[in-house]
Amino acid sequence: MIEVTRGGGPIVLGLPHTGTELPGDIREGLNETGRAMADTDWHIDRLYSGLRDDITMVRQVEHRYVIDVNRPPDGQSLYPGQNTTDLCPLTDFDGRAIHREGCAPDAAEIARRIEVYHAPYHAALSTELARVKAKHGVAVLYDCHSIRSVIPRLFDGSLPDFNIGTNLSTTCAAIVEKTVEKICAAAGGYSSITNGRFRGGWTTRHYGDVEAGIHAIQMELAQSTYMEEAAPWDWDAAKATRLREQLARILNGLSELVEKGALR
Repeated sequence: MIEVTRGGGPIVLGLPHTGTELPGDIREGLNETGRAMADTDWHIDRLYSGLRDDITMVRQVEHRYVIDVNRPPDGQSLYPGQNTTDLCPLTDFDGRAIHREGCAPDAAEIARRIEVYHAPYHAALSTELARVKAKHGVAVLYDCHSIRSVIPRLFDGSLPDFNIGTNLSTTCAAIVEKTVEKICAAAGGYSSITNGRFRGGWTTRHYGDVEAGIHAIQMELAQSTYMEEAAPWDWDAAKATRLREQLARILNGLSELVEKGALR
């Protein structure tokens, strides 16, 4: 099931990795590591909730170990030559197997999951982007993510706090990218980077089309900015409150671009 919260504003939030549901048959095929779901984008829906009352949110409720809706359905790597995870992941971010012996999904099962979970999420996202664009003339897709700040298998050292992804400045107008960069740079005590280790997943790359009036940008947050980065993955109220102020500035800045006609 896809959760859709409709708002009247120009921004659509994509939340592909906050879900923690594991359908029974799929859960049975996971080992203890898989069932721990360590790679969840924990609390992201809570982090963005209520920052603006006109926001549209599209949220996948199944966990990314069922299928990663931010990967292309043909399974092609978004980061050739670098460690990453698959459309239907076989390992967690640390490289540990997540399935019981003999229970990894085969080609037929992957095709079923694309039809049952991947396609409906993107159908919902496409519908909301079309609705918003019809109303405002443009739509801004802001794809919401988070990840542990230290994962040696995926990147060296500690990840910056704000990781802005526009696929090398191709998925949105320059002013969109610059607006987000400026707000992040001015956020005291936080670090930021644009198109570093995370340049935007399939969602950002697939929907971002400046000529068509769809401006897509991904935000990958270091989880250390708002929570404890170990089980039970607790929310840190003080950190989260401070971070939410910056996220509200970002969403307000993007909305203002549309209100001022800067994207038309």
